[in-house]
Amino acid sequence: MAIIEVDGATVSYQIDGEGPDLVLVAGTGGNLNSNWDHLIPALAANHRVLRVDYAGSSGATHDPVQELTVERLAGQVMGAVRAAGVERFDLAGYSLGTAISMYIAAEHPAQVRSLTLLAGFSSGRDTRFALQSALWLDLIEHDPRSFAGLIVLTGLSPEVVSAFSEEEVKAWIDAICDNNDWDGIRRQISLDGRLDITAMLPKIQAPTLSIGCTHDHLVPPHHARALASAIAGARYEELPSGHLAPFEQAEAFAALLLGFIGKKTDSAHRDSIAAS
Repeated sequence: MAIIEVDGATVSYQIDGEGPDLVLVAGTGGNLNSNWDHLIPALAANHRVLRVDYAGSSGATHDPVQELTVERLAGQVMGAVRAAGVERFDLAGYSLGTAISMYIAAEHPAQVRSLTLLAGFSSGRDTRFALQSALWLDLIEHDPRSFAGLIVLTGLSPEVVSAFSEEEVKAWIDAICDNNDWDGIRRQISLDGRLDITAMLPKIQAPTLSIGCTHDHLVPPHHARALASAIAGARYEELPSGHLAPFEQAEAFAALLLGFIGKKTDSAHRDSIAAS
């Protein structure tokens, strides 16, 4: 793991594998380990994978700024991209990480080879997001373990939770409690309810795959479908999953991502040969 300074914040990142560069941006409460570790063997087999902990993700990244913005977090991701010597890359974001990724794709079109969005949204300014954010913040302050239980209950498909044993439920809740930076997730949840980058979507030029999750109660799939409609030429796919698709549908997500970026990388390679 490497640590750099970006605009007064210390930002950690990690690189695995060799090949075309793939940058991963985690979701609210996630970090470079919790969201992505189990996917790295598949993703890094033929790619150099850069994972970034932006502010609020973990104790390894420290940012004194309390009110986070998408612009600031995108700057931290791009700081790691530059420090790692990455020039052109495939970009994949999950949940809050999709907003950060879309901002990067809009602002740095020459560098983003493709864009994959899992359980994405461009604006948290609606009544449902406001209600959800307020409930989460209240639970984090007064009963963090109940917050973790709520995430298990609503983040996974109903049939998955129904099939869990009591020990499995406890293990999930323990993992959420043990891996979270509570002050960090509080700041990220606050951003979830404030952000709105909808006006930037027409600026995105990269080939885009938007993936919705059928049983997503945290970011319902109509948000992902709206992204596919708003971004020129974007493709939409849907996984039979709750919001926690990187865990519930890990193999299916990895297959969608690798299939999509593989086609874009092969096309770019052919174009490079033709131009030389």
